[in-house]
Parts: sequence; structure tokens; C-alpha cells
Amino acid sequence: MNFQLPDLAPMMPELVMTALALVVLLADLLIRKKEVIALISMAGVAFVALTLFYAPGGATFGTMYISDGYSTFFKVIFFINVILSVLISIKYIAVERVNYGEYYSLILFSTIGMMIMASAGDLIVLYLGLELMALSTYVLAGFIRHDIKSNEAALKYFLLGAFSSAFLLYGISLVYGLTGTTDIKAIASFISEKGLADNLSLLLSVAFLVVAFGFKIAAAPFHMWAPDVYEGAPTSITAFMSVGPKAAGFAVLGRVFMVAFASAKVDWAVILIPVAILTMAVGNIVALSQTNIKRMLAYSSIAHAGYALLGIITANNDGLASMMNYLMIYAFMNIGAFAVIIMLRSEGFKGDNISDYEGLAKTHPLAAMLMLIFMFSLTGIPPTAGFIGKLYIFMSAINAGYTWLVVIAVIFSAISAYFYLRIVMYMYMKEPKTDVSLTTSFSNGVALAVTTVAVLVIGVLPASLLELAKAAISGF
Repeated sequence: MNFQLPDLAPMMPELVMTALALVVLLADLLIRKKEVIALISMAGVAFVALTLFYAPGGATFGTMYISDGYSTFFKVIFFINVILSVLISIKYIAVERVNYGEYYSLILFSTIGMMIMASAGDLIVLYLGLELMALSTYVLAGFIRHDIKSNEAALKYFLLGAFSSAFLLYGISLVYGLTGTTDIKAIASFISEKGLADNLSLLLSVAFLVVAFGFKIAAAPFHMWAPDVYEGAPTSITAFMSVGPKAAGFAVLGRVFMVAFASAKVDWAVILIPVAILTMAVGNIVALSQTNIKRMLAYSSIAHAGYALLGIITANNDGLASMMNYLMIYAFMNIGAFAVIIMLRSEGFKGDNISDYEGLAKTHPLAAMLMLIFMFSLTGIPPTAGFIGKLYIFMSAINAGYTWLVVIAVIFSAISAYFYLRIVMYMYMKEPKTDVSLTTSFSNGVALAVTTVAVLVIGVLPASLLELAKAAISGF
């Protein structure tokens, strides 16, 4: 009996990343200085990024795993997310007294799950990646074991995450029952050949998948976990979760809906449009009343998921490229904002309340200026990258005939200016009430420098990033 091992070259980045995560786990037993483990993690991820560009593309394991431009673009977002999250973590987890080596290996395992999701050519592989990502993130959310809020965050995230996984599996079982396959391209062929686009069972399976993916991207009304988890989790993990799992959710949304259910586009657009509108409404309106900055950024994250959904709804390459462009920009501006929040965290002072930012411009002008840049970008004010992200995604929706939907998005975007610019008003137009001492570190400074430069450079020279996104989906 001849047994031939499948070609492992296309999944070389995942194999190297898995080896790195195991090395980091073992290094924790031998190395007492956890900062060294953080450096090993970042150096390893940089090496994995190199293998990503040198590994040959293509499908393996009988098209269950696909390495293409689309997955590569998302993996770059994941790597940026890991490196920036580790940079802002080094000092922070020491202050929180949770400076353990397994912290970094869990981040790496979670990222492996995201990478598998982005490259999944089969719904079962997609589920495996999603669970690896989710289980690691549940543990990270509750990493501050002596903090009741962190315990609550982990438990809520786990219970609701398990619930959403059940929806995903039920949706997959319906698709398998209808088509006899879980291969994404084979599903598309079967639906098209048999004329199942209007089948009610297929529509039900699409609805279940929207619920499952909606949970991962924190789209309303599946967002209930986000505010409590974002507030309770360690701030560095909140930053990590707000970018990585969200981008992974959009990666699978794009591949499953644009490929497997391409012929049923009218049906899933009908489901996604009200979800996008509700997501923008809940995110922007509820954020107005928040007094905790992490909860405010949780609702902000929900709103941004609504904007990014417009790229999926357009169901064309322009929309998909603008969605990918938006998520890359969102990674920089959101992690930058959390890096400033971490600067305010010191022994005995959390710095989580919006009122803690009163008069920051007078006591720490550089920190206030950086926060102003990130708040402007999240609002979508030129010449920051956030403006470019929204501009391209709105233009792609208009070109696809969804002008009325863009008008709604612009109205909600205008509402968001209130809660973002309220932070700026507190920093620049109020007197400081408490003496806030910043916890500065070299690693956090590097993260702030990278994110600030990226937000400003992409805002002024946006073409290159969008061209990369368009090139990534040229063969999609």
C-alpha cells in the first residue's frame, strides 16, 4: 500500500509558527526573564513572515488548505497584530503581575488558528482553525487570575463562544446534507449545477453561518460578549482580540460567502444588510454613553465591523479589496489607541475611565498628541488612514449600487465623532484633576512609533496598500 504524504510546502508558515509556539512554551521552563521570551516570539514571527513570501502557493490536502494572495494578505495582518500586541504587553503584564511565559505561546497558538481560518478551503478545516483561535483567546481573556473582571470576561467569552460554535456546526451540517461535501469550491459547483440558490434549507444554513461569523466579528445582535470581555480582559489582549479574531472572521466570511455561496448572493445580502445597519447603529449609539474607555472602544470595534461588512455586501473584488484595506488600517489605529491606554496603567492606577484623560495635554503633551491622532483616525478625519479606509469602502458600496446604505453609514460615522472627539476635548480643554504618571517603556514606544507612522503615511499615500489588496485577490 503506497502512502504519499501531501505537499506540505504551501502550509510552511503554519508549520513554522507551530514549532515557534512549542519552542516558546519550552523556553518558559528554562528562561527566567520573560522579556527574552517576548523577543524570541517577535523574532520568530518575523521569520514566519519571511517563509510566508517564500513558500509556494497552491492547495494541499486535496484543496482542504489553500495558500493564495487572499490568505497571505490576512496573515500579514495577523503577524502585525502579534508583533504589536507583544510589544505593548512586555511592560503591561509585569505591572499586572501576570508575567508568565505561556502568555506569549497562547498568543501564537491563537494566531495559528487565525492563519488556518484564512487558508481554509474546507468548512471542517475552517472549524478547526476557529476553535484553536477561540480556545487560546478564552484563556488569554482571563489571564489576570486575581481580577474578578478578567475571570468574568473569560467565562462570558467561553460560554457565548461555545454557543456560536454550535450555530456554525449546525450550519455546516445543513450545507453538507444539501450538497454532500464540505469543500468550499465543490459546494459552489453543486449549488450552481443543481439550481439550489433559492433553496430554503440553504438559506437557513446561511443564516446559521451569519450568526457564527457575526459572533467572531462582534456584529450586532451577536455582540453581547464584546463590551464585558473588552473591559475585563488584560488591555494588551483587548487590543489583540479587537484586531486578530475580527480579521479572521472577515477572512472566512469573504471566502465562504463569495465562493461557496456566490450563486446565492441575493439571499445572503438580504441577511447581511440589516446586520450591517444594526451593527453600525448599536456600536455608535451605545458608545455615546460609555464612561470606561475600553468599553467605548468595544462599541467602536462593533461599529467598525459594520463598516467593513459593506465590503462583503458589495460582493465584488473592489468591495473585498476595500474591506481588506480597511482591516489593515484598523489594526494600526486600534492597537495604537490601546498602546496609549497602557501608558496610563501603573501600580494602583488603571487609567480606564475617560475622566482619567482630563488635562492630559498639559501634563503629558506627547501622549495626548498620539491619542489625538488615533482618535482622529478612528473617526475618519483626513489626513489619517481611517479616512482613507472609510472612503474606499464607501466608494466600493456606491459603485455596487448601495448609495442609500452608504448614506446611513456616513450618518452613523458622523455620530461617532462625538465619542471619539470627547476624549480629545477632555485632554485639551479640561484641567488635570489627578497627577497621572505614565508607564513608559521602550517596547511600548516602538509600538506607538510604528502605529503612528503607519496611520499618517497610509493617510497621505494610500495607493500602495490598496494596490496590494487588489493584487491579493486577483485570482480569488
